[in-house]
Amino acid sequence: MPSSSRRLPPPRLFWPHPKWGKDDQAGASKLHDAGQVLDTVKLIKDGKVYRIGRVYENAMPSSASASSSCAFPARRPAARSGANKLIYHDEFLSTEIGQTAPSSTGLGNIGIQMGKDGDQNEMRYYNGVSSSRLQRLWAEEARHGAVQAVLHPRPLFDVEAVKGNPMDVGQEITVADLRSALQKQNMQEADIKEGDAVFFNTGFGKLWIKNNDKFNSGEPGIGLEVAKWCIDKGVCMTGADTWATEVVPNPNKDLAFRSIRS
Repeated sequence: MPSSSRRLPPPRLFWPHPKWGKDDQAGASKLHDAGQVLDTVKLIKDGKVYRIGRVYENAMPSSASASSSCAFPARRPAARSGANKLIYHDEFLSTEIGQTAPSSTGLGNIGIQMGKDGDQNEMRYYNGVSSSRLQRLWAEEARHGAVQAVLHPRPLFDVEAVKGNPMDVGQEITVADLRSALQKQNMQEADIKEGDAVFFNTGFGKLWIKNNDKFNSGEPGIGLEVAKWCIDKGVCMTGADTWATEVVPNPNKDLAFRSIRS
């Protein structure tokens, strides 16, 4: 793993994508096809559903700037709405969905400022896509991601079971942890196929609404070692029982995230 004395190579070295090419805007989500849906169905044995979502509510842990509210403003109809003078309510939802309750974020979520601060043409995201072209990236994500989110192989690494208790803030999930979890679950690394979505149970989610301050102070998660393992396996999606997936604070003190959410 990198330390403060070892710097990462410039992000531009990772573009264009070595497999999908310079014009790709969808990533590994393209691997989802009808054959994979059929393979997924074969894995279903008892139909048990694991709940990974959370209810958005005022008591949930969130960053200091996040809030969630729903209003129902009354509307009076125009004359064309009918002689009975129909009235109705519109639901108005105002909330932050990123890094709050479990949420789905894609290739346009995290980027790097490559040039002068504020230059949108040099705010680069997946495969070097700039802020000025981000709408196209989101459109591709929506097109490829809509089906895969419904039915997809989703191996779960129960790292909490390997550790024997919930993981703590700043504790990093290693590849050795993944292999131990697979062994405990009677699985092999070869069982993780290209295009799979993988999830990590750290036990940290047990703090939800019970200890929001600690939940917000950082998190256990994957570092570059597991991230590179996922890339090598061709994983198309990752997730965890934390507010993001990566370990916080970062083992490399020069890199974000470095401290408590604010």
